[in-house]
Amino acid sequence: MSATIFRDTIFALSSGRLPSGVAVVRMSGGHVKGALEAMVGGLPERRRAEYRAIRSPRSDEIMDRGLVLLFEGPHSFTGEDCAELHVHGGKAVVAAILAELSGIDGFRHAEAGEFTRRAFLNGKLDLVGAEALADLIGAETEAQRRFAAANAEGQQTALYGGWRKRIIHARAMIEAELDFADESDVPGSVSSEVWAEMAALAKDIDAHLEGYRSAEIIRDGYQVVILGAPNAGKSSLLNALARREVAIVTEEPGTTRDLVEVALDLDGMKVVMVDTAGIRETAGRVESIGIERALERARRADLVLELIALDDPVTASFGDMPSGRLRVGSKSDLGTSGTAVDRGYDFVISVKSGEGLGELLAGIARRAAGATATSGEVLPSRMRHVELLRRCASSLRRAVDQENLALELRAEELRDAGFSLGKISGAVDVEDLLDTIFSEFCIGK
Repeated sequence: MSATIFRDTIFALSSGRLPSGVAVVRMSGGHVKGALEAMVGGLPERRRAEYRAIRSPRSDEIMDRGLVLLFEGPHSFTGEDCAELHVHGGKAVVAAILAELSGIDGFRHAEAGEFTRRAFLNGKLDLVGAEALADLIGAETEAQRRFAAANAEGQQTALYGGWRKRIIHARAMIEAELDFADESDVPGSVSSEVWAEMAALAKDIDAHLEGYRSAEIIRDGYQVVILGAPNAGKSSLLNALARREVAIVTEEPGTTRDLVEVALDLDGMKVVMVDTAGIRETAGRVESIGIERALERARRADLVLELIALDDPVTASFGDMPSGRLRVGSKSDLGTSGTAVDRGYDFVISVKSGEGLGELLAGIARRAAGATATSGEVLPSRMRHVELLRRCASSLRRAVDQENLALELRAEELRDAGFSLGKISGAVDVEDLLDTIFSEFCIGK
């Protein structure tokens, strides 16, 4: 695909916060080569890093010395001529270079995600690949990295593209039957085979959608809420797991009023631990609000830790929870002896001595891993994908089930199904989605 012609050449710092050892200034657009000739005294060999003096085009003063790279379009990330200046990461150095670029005719600062947006518009990647790239940049754990990398390699695109081709083929067969039913070289009715295949595809999509919860856990984290009576040791446990003071701990009951979150990396999985207000009936107005927030968050959690202090085993009453639950006896250094099973708990811990904390974390990690066990399956990674896949499956079912409907109307349902799949990858018009998708990227990407 030929590159789309953009009037402006864009530039940005692509390497993150300053100061740093090295800073990378990226450029893309039709004026890149002219800027390089003015700033580094000529074009470097394509795709080869060359050490050059970087000068001000206006004063000819040397601003820095560094590596210069040129990537000619369409063989570049954006599909346009691109260049990178690898310079020292001092704030003044980078500011001087950016100021010089902004003074060149046709140059302007890039907006968030604009390099990737140009790559999409120039056919260098599709929307699924762009979203996977954003996930890869934002990945905090190994599981998130693997998930994003797999999607960036095109697994989702291949799956959805294959489904779309099947729908297009089915629609073509139905429309051929409509247009050429009286022709001798057109076989008999193919409708029964087409509708059977589309019914099977709708089931495949439904099964695929069931994996979204696993993808959501990978991206957003396995949610663990700590519930218990006041002074059960919830905040102390959170601080111990975070290895820093994130929650206030006092002997006064009801210290925690709002939700306090900490993200942990357990065996490559993101796990979000949530400290909550102590559950009790005699609470003031503000504390009651905190308790209600705690219960509401627990209802949406993947796992609830019911914490009970062994020196004062008060069991908080919070009813049934749709999520899994582990009973954890806390303050074992103050309680009675015996194993966790002997005492009726899944785990027994002491924040003070460290007893049981490793076992508790291992237990949480096992549950988190179990919640995302997909055996390498391709998963829908965004709610946008889920909504479009549901729309596609609904259109397929309407086409299959409405046997008394005119054949051309059933074919129109197939067109809608294919259109929904095409919107996932950007194979059809998605202009209304572009600003939202690419605004998630940082400047310089």
